Amino acid sequence: MNRGFLAAISVRRRSVLTIAMASFIGLIAFGWPFAVAPGTFSSTQTPPLMFGVLLILVLAVVFAEIADGGIDAKAIAMLGVLSAINAALRPLGGGTAGVETVFFLLVLAGRVFGPGFGFALGCTSVFASALLTGGVGPWLAYQMFGCAWIGMLAGLLPPLRGKAEIAMLALFGAAGGYLFGFLLNLSFWPFSVDPASSIAYQPGLPLAAQLHRYLLFDAATSLGWDTGRAVTTALAVVIIGPPALAAFRRAARRANFQPAASFQPPPGPRSPAAAEVRPREVTTPGL
Repeated sequence: MNRGFLAAISVRRRSVLTIAMASFIGLIAFGWPFAVAPGTFSSTQTPPLMFGVLLILVLAVVFAEIADGGIDAKAIAMLGVLSAINAALRPLGGGTAGVETVFFLLVLAGRVFGPGFGFALGCTSVFASALLTGGVGPWLAYQMFGCAWIGMLAGLLPPLRGKAEIAMLALFGAAGGYLFGFLLNLSFWPFSVDPASSIAYQPGLPLAAQLHRYLLFDAATSLGWDTGRAVTTALAVVIIGPPALAAFRRAARRANFQPAASFQPPPGPRSPAAAEVRPREVTTPGL
């Protein structure tokens, strides 16, 4: 379906399978407190393992598209440039009062360049910023998953344009800010609260009771920060979104990431009338 933008990374069958595998692993990594008891997954062993698997799957997405012709050197260069920009923007917020400067670019780039590009950009930009700021730790794999999903979902939004598109992207950016905080809290909730607390993780509880405890924990510890992230992202999309979308779309058109192949039939034999050579008109000088 034509959504009015050029996808820098075309999500083809192999890429869909690879992204689905990565998302499935991410859901298991985030949601295990609701399914298993502590001790099955270790807070120190699981994140590095998940991080390694995620890197392999992200590389698999890129290599699969290179093999299928869905991504070329121009798309990889665009991915590198936007990852560097996002890595440089992230320290400007620093998470102070929930202010984050990384999500609006994920939303806009995923919207223009497609869900595959958004997924890859979410992973690479967070990884690059972690290297720049020394933010490498057990939380990095969870952050990469969260940002990858936001960038991917932005590329799957309905094909609106104009003010309706900006309003939709702003609402999605705000929802993405809350979603990111909701997911990231799952990475440390089972290990960070006194077990005697009413909002602590308790193994063996039914799913509804466990979810109720987590919702209370999220509201008590993270809702304010998530609100700052949501407001920052929505305002950045509203203010910067129109010129950024125009610039991204213009870059996509000029880069021509996926040119449409057109084949023209070879010229047939010329008719005798067409093969006749017209005599040149002779003009006499001076007349």
